[in-house]
Amino acid sequence: MHWSDRFRYAATALGRHGLRTAMVVLAMGIGVAAIVLLTSLGEGARRYVTGEFASLGTNLLIVIPGRTETAGFAPGLIMGTTPRDLTIGDAEALRRSTLVRRVSPLVVGSAAVSRGGRERDAVVIGATADYLAMRRWHLASGRFLPALDPRQAAPVCVLGHRIRRELFASAPALGRWLRIGDRRCRVIGILAPEGESLGIDVDELLILPVASAQSLFNTSGLFRILVEARSRAGIEPVRSFIERTIARRHQGELDVTVITQDAVLGTFDRILGALTLVVAAIAAVSLGVAGILVMNVMLVSVHQRTGEIGLLKAVGASRREIAWLFLTEALLLSLAGALAGLAAGNLGDWVLARLYPALPWGSPAWAQTAALAVALATGMVFGVHPARRAARLDPVAALSGA
Repeated sequence: MHWSDRFRYAATALGRHGLRTAMVVLAMGIGVAAIVLLTSLGEGARRYVTGEFASLGTNLLIVIPGRTETAGFAPGLIMGTTPRDLTIGDAEALRRSTLVRRVSPLVVGSAAVSRGGRERDAVVIGATADYLAMRRWHLASGRFLPALDPRQAAPVCVLGHRIRRELFASAPALGRWLRIGDRRCRVIGILAPEGESLGIDVDELLILPVASAQSLFNTSGLFRILVEARSRAGIEPVRSFIERTIARRHQGELDVTVITQDAVLGTFDRILGALTLVVAAIAAVSLGVAGILVMNVMLVSVHQRTGEIGLLKAVGASRREIAWLFLTEALLLSLAGALAGLAAGNLGDWVLARLYPALPWGSPAWAQTAALAVALATGMVFGVHPARRAARLDPVAALSGA
């Protein structure tokens, strides 16, 4: 018997029991759609996190005060000591490597910002002229912070898009003065709309020279130091350089933590990749339930078609051919369910992408291929027992309806 004959025979048999076939296809489709949607969620989360860190810039290293040990805490907290502050001098010392392209010391705080009768709180960042290029942000108008000695304060600031609108409405902002806390500064630039980046709304920022921010918040320490390597290959050498330089400046003690962008991305990628696999495996369990349903349906089919099986054997069909007829039915059921599930899963992806556009939805190709393969394998595995039972029927007993 040809493969085409087997498929026609199996399709005809399934068509005679439309409701039963539809129920099996539905069960298999739900399992496949669950795999598609859950892997889409996991992959979307991974892409979102990757995109967020990519918005931080490229080839970046972040220097944080305090040493984070393997155990996950800073021993100084237990001993009652605080980490040594990072200083502008530390940041300037990190420029002395040909592998380093840019360095920006950062001070972060919150202050009341007012202009005329309008007032609101804003996140204030103290930075240097390199900060804009390091973060890959853009200016809508004006210019960024001047390239001054970072120890030199200057009464200038750059506003985020939304805070400019709230303080100045439709009036021009460039060249105007506003008050930050008890100090005044002149607006020299407006950032283009950027949205959120790593939980910070860029449109709500106010950026000052780092020395001005230190004076505003009455601190000599830095919140972080951002260092940009010239290339991806230079990240690890730059990390070693940073650690040696800081240790030398801090009396031989390495009391900072250097985080590389690649390391953070790699960690999140591994965690979210594993999470995607786990949720896909959980969804695949439902395919096992669908497989049991396939087996039960096929056993019922074998029982109802005992006389038909006896007739096929009487005209010369071998055990192997009888087994393949029923396996083909199981495979057709699984294939129809898998294709229906893929269609439903991708439609669900499309709907979720419209409802939640911030998350980059989309099930990876490997997940859809795996879902299809697992569905077919499930149909094959759970179809073996009914097929073997049909193949072992005695033709005489089957014809007699025994």
